[in-house]
Amino acid sequence: MIEKVAAVVVPGVAPFEMGIAYEVFGIDRRDTGGPTFDFTLCTPEPGLVPTKGGFPVVVERGLEATEDADVVIVVAYSVETEPPPVLLDALRRAHERGAWLFAECSGSFMLAAAGLLDGRRCTTHWMYADRLAATVPTAKVDPDVLFVEDGRILTSAGTAAGIDAALHLVRTELGAEAARHIARRMVVPPQRDGGQAQYVVDPLPREGESLSGLLSWMREHLAEPLSVPALARRAVLSERTFARRFRDETGTTPAAWLARQRVARAQELLESTDATVDEIARLVGFGTAAVLRHHFARTLGTSPVAYRRRFACADEMAS
Repeated sequence: MIEKVAAVVVPGVAPFEMGIAYEVFGIDRRDTGGPTFDFTLCTPEPGLVPTKGGFPVVVERGLEATEDADVVIVVAYSVETEPPPVLLDALRRAHERGAWLFAECSGSFMLAAAGLLDGRRCTTHWMYADRLAATVPTAKVDPDVLFVEDGRILTSAGTAAGIDAALHLVRTELGAEAARHIARRMVVPPQRDGGQAQYVVDPLPREGESLSGLLSWMREHLAEPLSVPALARRAVLSERTFARRFRDETGTTPAAWLARQRVARAQELLESTDATVDEIARLVGFGTAAVLRHHFARTLGTSPVAYRRRFACADEMAS
């Protein structure tokens, strides 16, 4: 359970990512059934902190705010900023006592400087992925995902991916319904599909070439066997052209995209229905419970039964 959240900013802080930290954890949403947190903005040297936008923000609290925080957020900042040793020590102490450490975008470099990414899976903005990999050679930097959770260390990709990671943290600690309440107020999806790879190459298909209609159709027919040859015929493309265009638009292969869509649909059914795992496996196109369990373990690191136990909404199950 998370109650106290401390977001750390340093000179060169990114205003948007700072806003994400506040938007998810700093607003009291009890009036609409959502959670509330004890949220604090802090910095190594309280006072005026210059931002990347050219304007300063007033931060009154120092790093003492991190000492008993359940979550310490390292807000994205200019990677040219020298990491303050006092902040690196605070991050290490927070990690040692079991707090969540959440680095937004370039905030991953602060965790790297503290020695907390050694041997871990992590991510950052795709523009900085090679630099992070060179900075921490033992880290497993994944440039194709929106966020990565490794232990109690959470790293996110660029800009809006911080929202995805923050909602994932809420979902993990407080459950799916709490994440939904926050997402609803923010007018964003509670769980976004895909990864940042789709933004590396121009994600906007040429007019008349978008596969968006086909993708929508695929989501509505997940229970059916959707082979590449059949999908290519439906798109009126050769299999080779279809595969290339699919990767250009989604950042992944048809098989990987389908598997993730099926897992996402299975998550929804596990959360909101009392259908058996076997029934859900058939409904989402995995066929058998064994195949569903395999993809759940590979994608989410858990089993369908454990997932339902943690995230099922009692009110919806009873209705």
